Amino acid sequence: MPMSAGLVVLLLSMLLGLQTITTDLYLPALPALTESFAASMGQAQLTLTAMLLAFGLSQLVWGPVSDRFGRRPVLLLGLAAYVLAAVASALATSMEMLIACRMVQGAAMGAAVMGARAIVRDLYEPVDGTRIISKGLTGLGILACLSGPIGGLLSDHFGSRTTLLALAIFGAFTLALVALRFEETVTQKNLLALRPATLLRTWWTIVRNPTFLTYSALTTTTYAGLFTYLAASPFVFIKVLGLTKTQYGFVMFSMPLSYIAGTFVCRLLLPRLGIQRTVAIGGAFSLAGGTLMGGLAMAGLSSGWAIMLPFYLFMLAHGIHQPCGQSAAIGPFPQAAGAASALNGFLMMLASFAMGGWLGTHMDGTVGPLAYGVWFWGALTALIAWTVVQKHGKASAH
Repeated sequence: MPMSAGLVVLLLSMLLGLQTITTDLYLPALPALTESFAASMGQAQLTLTAMLLAFGLSQLVWGPVSDRFGRRPVLLLGLAAYVLAAVASALATSMEMLIACRMVQGAAMGAAVMGARAIVRDLYEPVDGTRIISKGLTGLGILACLSGPIGGLLSDHFGSRTTLLALAIFGAFTLALVALRFEETVTQKNLLALRPATLLRTWWTIVRNPTFLTYSALTTTTYAGLFTYLAASPFVFIKVLGLTKTQYGFVMFSMPLSYIAGTFVCRLLLPRLGIQRTVAIGGAFSLAGGTLMGGLAMAGLSSGWAIMLPFYLFMLAHGIHQPCGQSAAIGPFPQAAGAASALNGFLMMLASFAMGGWLGTHMDGTVGPLAYGVWFWGALTALIAWTVVQKHGKASAH
């Protein structure tokens, strides 16, 4: 019996949400973990950036493997590995061990997130897929809302390591859901998907496609802006602005609400305006949010509201760009959805890894690196939304 649309949306929410849970839930505990291991700021950033690099690279493997063997075995294997790595990270005895465990977690997480995007292409055409993935990303936003407060409360009342253990519980629940309810969505497995010649030809076809490149650029720049906030904000809010971990957790709660609103705006605008004009409107919010945050920082205003209010605008745009970009980038490749999803995800993580490296050496005890980083990525997202999306984005809407 085929899966209902409601079950598909729930599965997407859990699988895509694994990424936001893995990054957001432990952020309130990150400064405390850094101090407990007597680690440097650069090492602390590696718990996030190294995890995301492994996440991006692993998708390049998981994608073709899922095209060959199906989504179900890849999801089960990846989620089982994720749970084991999460338990190991909670038991880590050094920052180096924590970084290594987080890298394994990231690699395992790649199976879930790549699989979710590929499932959408297996079941839906691009325009319908955008609406479905938008609903899944609304669910992701709800999980993101909960992650910060839960992480802050766990860290304050039960110790910073409990935030890492909570990831194992969420991963186990997602694994059980997939094992019990997920039906394979690949109707015809690509038996040649893992042959080197086929793999190279598939990659070459994908990276030459203007629609893929256009929408991957969009998802990459908007995600890099979000990552800049995620990587820098715990140190800015807790160390610079003096919030407690619980207070920071509730700051994190408010941010995804704007993202959820953006996913609703996306679904509202798509049937009326089409994907290109919807993305163009999102670009205006990306630029407005980034510019306002950067401008306030330049003016010397370094309060929590001077960061959060502009970032609400950026996240509203993010809720428009991600469902449009993720679905449209994979749309041209129904027979290689896994590979296309993997490459799209890899590009997002590559940019984030580079940004994390920059933040690790430029965090200076002020709000500047956070604010100027978001400004940069917001402006770049708007530029892409208003230029290449308008030129090359039309094919994905059909």
